[in-house]
Amino acid sequence: MGKKTKRSLLLLSFFGLVHGSVAIAYWTAVLQIKYSISPNQTVSQECECGRFGRNSPLAKAGGVVLVPVEDPKGCTPKYDTGETPWIALVKRGNCSFSIKINAARLQGALAVVVYDDDGNGNRTVTMQHDEAPDIVAVMIGNVQGTEIAGLVRNGTEVQMFIDPGSPRGPWMDTYWLYFMSIAFFIVTAASVAYFLFISANRLYNMRMHRRAERKLKSEAKKAIGHLQTRTLKRDDKETTGDEAYMCAVCIESYKAGEVVTVLTCGHIFHKACIEPWLLEKRTCPMCKCDILKSLGVEVEKESMSQASPQEVSIITVAGGEAMYEVPLTDPLNSDPERQQNHYDNRAFEGETARRQ
Repeated sequence: MGKKTKRSLLLLSFFGLVHGSVAIAYWTAVLQIKYSISPNQTVSQECECGRFGRNSPLAKAGGVVLVPVEDPKGCTPKYDTGETPWIALVKRGNCSFSIKINAARLQGALAVVVYDDDGNGNRTVTMQHDEAPDIVAVMIGNVQGTEIAGLVRNGTEVQMFIDPGSPRGPWMDTYWLYFMSIAFFIVTAASVAYFLFISANRLYNMRMHRRAERKLKSEAKKAIGHLQTRTLKRDDKETTGDEAYMCAVCIESYKAGEVVTVLTCGHIFHKACIEPWLLEKRTCPMCKCDILKSLGVEVEKESMSQASPQEVSIITVAGGEAMYEVPLTDPLNSDPERQQNHYDNRAFEGETARRQ
């Protein structure tokens, strides 16, 4: 058994899994045709130009070609048969493929070859013959079939041998597989490259952002170190008097001996409270003045875009018994007048309304 035969058997066993399906794939047939045109001259032709029927066994067949005597389309045929193995050659049309194939098989044909209608050149289609599954059935083109039928009718003995060819179809065609493989590798390579590019770009941006943050904090620490500081005394107004002063960061009253920082806007806070605040918020807790900008530290737009959402401006009202936090603006309200008159503390709002 040759290598080609082994390969054909392996492909045949695989193709049997999908042979009865409605898949686009089909199996070609190799036809070898021999006939004599003179006592000393024989013509031999071979081509992979046939197509096995969907319900045909993928097997070899050979014999003398016979055509129907009266009905060339083989629906109600009569063949001049003898003892020599023979293959029926019929034309497509008038009845189903199953009727043609069964009619020839009942008269002893080893295989049936159907050639296409006139005007179709050497086009072939996959025949569907569910009612005739146990005989080799092959379709060939009209040009080739008409030529062989003409030789047989003129009395020329034509011998035909049929061998399984190769599977064809989008999912089995070699060039299609090459194309799909190349396309798959291109798409995969592009996806991996895009993923690596996005990951590298993200890591680069994160590193640049962290570097900018470290540089900004370093500059901010140096600038904050130049702010004016002083130690509160007992006779300072922040520690004495009827009006009580307290740090807006920690909400605690000032006491003598505590170190406070005076911002460029004039507001004072505990040194231990305001320095971390400025490193994080960069603005005065009271008036929202950009302290770092006042100190000559420029904040990049990228850093500002990644900062926390805008906060609501707040005034802390400190008194003897009660303390209220009043937002100056309402970010959810677009009416400027309502923004100026909205308070979180309902009691304070009512008292203000009575005064008006």
